[in-house]
Amino acid sequence: MKLLIVSPDYASHAGPLIEIGRAWSRDYGKVVVATGHAVRDMVTDAGLGWVELRLGRGSNPGVIEERLQPVGEDAHLRAFFDATRAGPVATLRYQADARRHDLMHDPDGVLDRLREIVALVQPDRIAVDHVAFGARLALHAMGLDGASVVLGHPSALPSAGEVFGVPDDWPAGMRPSDDDLADLDVRCGVAVRELTAAAEEFLHRRSPERSPIDDLTRAPGQPTIYAYPEALHSPSRSVPPNAVFVGSLAREQSLGSFPLPVGDGLRVTVALGSFLSARGDVLQTAVRAAAAGWRLTIAHGSTPLEDLGDVPPGAVVARHLPQVALLQHTDVFVNHGGNGSVTEAVAAGVPMIVLPFSTDQFAGAAALERAGVGVVLDPNSFTADSLRSAVATLLASGAAERMAKAAEGCALDGGPQRAALAIAELSLPLR
Repeated sequence: MKLLIVSPDYASHAGPLIEIGRAWSRDYGKVVVATGHAVRDMVTDAGLGWVELRLGRGSNPGVIEERLQPVGEDAHLRAFFDATRAGPVATLRYQADARRHDLMHDPDGVLDRLREIVALVQPDRIAVDHVAFGARLALHAMGLDGASVVLGHPSALPSAGEVFGVPDDWPAGMRPSDDDLADLDVRCGVAVRELTAAAEEFLHRRSPERSPIDDLTRAPGQPTIYAYPEALHSPSRSVPPNAVFVGSLAREQSLGSFPLPVGDGLRVTVALGSFLSARGDVLQTAVRAAAAGWRLTIAHGSTPLEDLGDVPPGAVVARHLPQVALLQHTDVFVNHGGNGSVTEAVAAGVPMIVLPFSTDQFAGAAALERAGVGVVLDPNSFTADSLRSAVATLLASGAAERMAKAAEGCALDGGPQRAALAIAELSLPLR
């Protein structure tokens, strides 16, 4: 059987989907990934086929750089970073207002290209990133049902009573006021209605025989695959029929020649993902906290090295980390709460300090806080002292033991192989 995977041109999205592709290629047959040029090498290095498909204006090969974005997209990125400095409400408002720009780029062009790709590849199954709404709309217009992979916190596919873009839960110390939450509900609701109206207009023009989609953000896949540990998901929250939790989609990785920090203190790894490494102020605070004697490994990403301040002796600083392998040598992981980082840490059994900035990071951080395997700090107000105190509190609370049990459950979820099996068995054949 042949699988077509459709992914945005972002490493954080393509990476987990590639792992599903690798599992499929071992067990079922050929895989072709339709995505952009930024992640082409990731695809081909994994031994998978690649075809070009552009789903958005921007791209990210692993560390996003404003200077490498198309004209206009660089300003959009700067505005996003400015919003994160103003706090959660400003960030979520900005993301709501930009949603049509971000998530449904050039639907006509996407449909035309996907038709060409499907004719060329002739897949037996299709798997698509849930938030690649332009691609999902195009597939619907073509009468093709594919598996949808939710790569963020499960609330990225809203349940009853939820609105896309509004976290379904908040960390205790970061919950906005009721007025701000009400405003977010309204603004995110407007963004969803704009997406829906655009989808309806598109279908009316390009595929009038197809049924309308009431809300792209709520549309499940066939099946819906959650890249998230089932044990961390609230049992009271509904999921679609044929939903499958697969835990982590982390890649297999070795340290190779990558060095470990020198010393005998606590092993702390700091990484803010491919986008938020631009927040050099946050990284600098973490570096100051490490002066307490931590064995520090830190990813500086797009932040210039000189902006980190005085790095402790023996620390390891790199633009990008072999994060999956490094977590096997980490006592505490300080991160931004992105779902990839969270699920990789759960799979490795590493407790976390979470500094959430945007989107579903707040809901993911709240789940870790609720499970007692993470402590959440506000990235705009934490200090070196509060970070050191949070690390000590986390380890004294028994978080490491609870996280070890969570790691056992995550392994049982099945990972990429379970996702490939679900696509093979629960998706409708395309031919």
